[in-house]
Amino acid sequence: MSVSKVVATLAAAVGAASAVSIAEINGKTFLSPLQGESVTDVEGLVTAINQNGIFLRSTDPDDDPATSEGLFVYGSTVKPLVAVGDIITLDGTVSEYRSNNLHPYLTQLQSPTNVQVQSSDNEVKPWVIGVDTPSPPTEKFSSLDEGDVFGVPNDVARLSTANPELDIETYGLDFWESLVGQLVTIKDAYQIGRPNQYGDVWVRGDWNVTGLNDHGGLTVLDGPDANPEAIIIGSPTDGSRNPDDTKMGDYLGDITGLVYQAFGFYRILPLTAVAAVNESSTEHEAVSFESDKTCRGLTFANYNARNLGPDSELMPAIAAQIVDKMLTPDVIFLQEVLDGSGETDDGVVSGNLTLATLSAEIENQSGVVYDFIEIAPLDKQDGGVPGGNIRVAYLYRPESVEPMNLNPGGVDDANEVLAGPTLKFNPGLIDPTNDAWSNSRKPLAAQWKAVKGNGKPFFTVNVHFGSKGGSSTLHGDARPPINNGVEKRNQQATITAEFIADILAENPAAAVIIAGDFNEFVQVQPIQTFQEVSGMLDLEDVVDMEPVERYTYLFDANSQALDHMFISPSVGRKAQYEHLHLNTWQTYDDQVSDHDPSVAKLNVCGCGPA
Repeated sequence: MSVSKVVATLAAAVGAASAVSIAEINGKTFLSPLQGESVTDVEGLVTAINQNGIFLRSTDPDDDPATSEGLFVYGSTVKPLVAVGDIITLDGTVSEYRSNNLHPYLTQLQSPTNVQVQSSDNEVKPWVIGVDTPSPPTEKFSSLDEGDVFGVPNDVARLSTANPELDIETYGLDFWESLVGQLVTIKDAYQIGRPNQYGDVWVRGDWNVTGLNDHGGLTVLDGPDANPEAIIIGSPTDGSRNPDDTKMGDYLGDITGLVYQAFGFYRILPLTAVAAVNESSTEHEAVSFESDKTCRGLTFANYNARNLGPDSELMPAIAAQIVDKMLTPDVIFLQEVLDGSGETDDGVVSGNLTLATLSAEIENQSGVVYDFIEIAPLDKQDGGVPGGNIRVAYLYRPESVEPMNLNPGGVDDANEVLAGPTLKFNPGLIDPTNDAWSNSRKPLAAQWKAVKGNGKPFFTVNVHFGSKGGSSTLHGDARPPINNGVEKRNQQATITAEFIADILAENPAAAVIIAGDFNEFVQVQPIQTFQEVSGMLDLEDVVDMEPVERYTYLFDANSQALDHMFISPSVGRKAQYEHLHLNTWQTYDDQVSDHDPSVAKLNVCGCGPA
């Protein structure tokens, strides 16, 4: 039965309830046990007023921390009648509101009437989170996730349907729900994200957190742990505006505001705009190693260049990061390379001009010469920005490596692994006509040899799997949250893994490197499928990278890894690998890409027949 039908049924059957407390209105679940009912003589202290209504706190709280003592009263008519510090009584109707059917509900009192001020100028003191309340849980979001917020299948339950009893010591959503409507203070808040266009920003407070990285953000950890202890700071109640030019790691000091639910997230609406007290300014150093220029130590970089076209104003900055931070690696796996007319939708599909412009800019800054290989997509078939025809491509230093038996395939030609192993097309796309790649980039496989080495081949695969766009929020009604496109990414992972498995079936000692924007976390089904089928090793594990530094992207509260590099077992000897956190912690205006690059140093010698 839908929530609206439940509301109607309850209203008809029960009618009105009188003289109830705020705790009774909220109850111990996500939906009010009194939803749809008219209530009278609700008493509360006015703690704040915003443009849409007022916030109350109970004057006679119960002893159950799972029942919120705060309540939002929706309606402009009540605002002129009260002031902060008033204790009032009023009547109204208990309702559940949301703006989207994937969002949780906000319990509120609407249509307020019979507003009576009982006393004025009472003390309004916020509750300090972690002092006057428990601290937020740090690992799990909801009992309905069955232990895995990224579990597959998604959307097997809804908070609004199951309406579980709150367990505020175990689950993050339950904790924040138990405080909705309350005036609270976050002590010593730090930004863990960058603000959106409205100034909304994620923070951590003076409570226990997991995944704290060197830049001050919170990294998604294995488990999986996606940081339910984080909270958004939303729009101030006084009508001011939070800044939009702050960044990860900025210290905001103490923040006081109202716990609320809107736009799919629990949030705190501050009484006044937040501001950075101390700004983070930690710049990331360059990669700590350089190429040996032999097969024993070639360097490989992976970089999503964020819709890079030939006229991009960020072209010099992209080149500078390749030169100054990546130290001009031997092979660069590039994603989001646009065609030669950029985002203009004019039928141009070749990316040669974009790649040549980038190569020329690198040479201008460093003197290092790069060549490149790509296979242009069909017009408007690979997703991304309209008219841009994004694709994956390689830059490479011809004095270090060279493609073996260059024989490019066409846009519809499926690459194959032949005896040797060798590739039918070099470079060539992997199963490009398969429906799994509809409106998505096709993986580009290539075969190489080191200029200084024994002439034995190594293989690379460059990927950019389907987008996660359209997913529901981690705080959303759907549990586990909808991870849009996960089934398609699982198909893509399987196809790509089977191609690599064919190489290793021919020669288990073959050197294979795959890198790119997988648009997925290593803990989630597509990457698990890829590793199981391919036999490839996560390079983060091979080098024992510190878990909190395993991120290449910043989204909402989480520093997270969408970009990965995997290697075949023979390539792991003395491997080195680093994520260069150049962009994720920056402001929107200062970031060069929305992804961080990664660089590896790998031994590809002696891994198969010449």
